[in-house]
Amino acid sequence: MKRIAILATNGFEESELKSPKEAMEKEGFKVDIVSLKSGEIKGWSDGNWSNSYKVDKIIDQVKAKEYNALMLPGGVINPDLLRINEHALQFVRDFFKQEKPVAAICHAPWTLISADVVKGRKMTSYKSIKDDLINAGANWVDEEVVVDQGFVTSRNPNDLPAFNAKLIEEIKEGKHEEQHA
Repeated sequence: MKRIAILATNGFEESELKSPKEAMEKEGFKVDIVSLKSGEIKGWSDGNWSNSYKVDKIIDQVKAKEYNALMLPGGVINPDLLRINEHALQFVRDFFKQEKPVAAICHAPWTLISADVVKGRKMTSYKSIKDDLINAGANWVDEEVVVDQGFVTSRNPNDLPAFNAKLIEEIKEGKHEEQHA
């Protein structure tokens, strides 16, 4: 069974966690919400705090090798908190080192910039962080979903159907190097 980590904390865009999580669970994947503290994390929707979600694992108790893929939801508060947590950044870096699928939507690439994993990668994001990504060395494009060697990015919640489909496809393909074997 494929195990997927969703890395998130308070202030994640609710639809960007809920929709991919449900899509992956429907495929039979085991999905853990990994966060900075145990308990629950609160989502953000339509400019207000929304529902709480149970945290399955805390960041300093998990390793990338325990998972087949990593998914990062957006929201403005969530990636801003994750990008200053060294455990979260190392967890992200390890997925890239292990060449496992990583997916990020909306503002989530902020965390990837701080993890120093976007240079030279073709990707997209919410339009307000386009300059941040270009300055970090990414090849930013304005497309619904972009895939670069198992790295999946999308712009906003409207892109979720395409994002979820590509995320699932990449998880099923597995590590990028396996495609050439």
